[in-house]
Amino acid sequence: MTRKQLVTTTEIAKMVVQDKRHFLNRGARHLQKPLGDIAGLTKLGFHLIEVPIGSASCAFHRHLCEEECVYILESAGTARIGDTVLQVEAGDFIAYPAVGEAHDIRNTGSSVLKCIIAGQRLDFDIVDYPEQVRRLYPANDEKGDLIDMAVIVPRQ
Repeated sequence: MTRKQLVTTTEIAKMVVQDKRHFLNRGARHLQKPLGDIAGLTKLGFHLIEVPIGSASCAFHRHLCEEECVYILESAGTARIGDTVLQVEAGDFIAYPAVGEAHDIRNTGSSVLKCIIAGQRLDFDIVDYPEQVRRLYPANDEKGDLIDMAVIVPRQ
């Protein structure tokens, strides 16, 4: 084994959590442990996250290139996918295919919502934030350019 591939339950329990707030929605907050990063994964993000009561896990968004998914470990909340709001609870799995509808998860339960979030890490992606009317072009682990979607002119 040339790099750390095993992260033990003891190590996970001792990890300092990262307090994340989304730059386009400061009310979106979660605490995360980036297990995939620690184990050396570069093409797949794999995070244990905790969403505080009343918070969304992220800004409402959709990926045009990358896929992601969520597995609910504890508590309950809502998953918004496009215009649909679904009740979710421990044991539920949510898939977000590339070019799917915008989505987010909100903790509407009475305790911390714990989830696993996994997603591709491609060299390039396009991320739309419909509520902020913004599009992000992240590339090669850089934050990327953020533009106003109103200036996008579709090809004819």
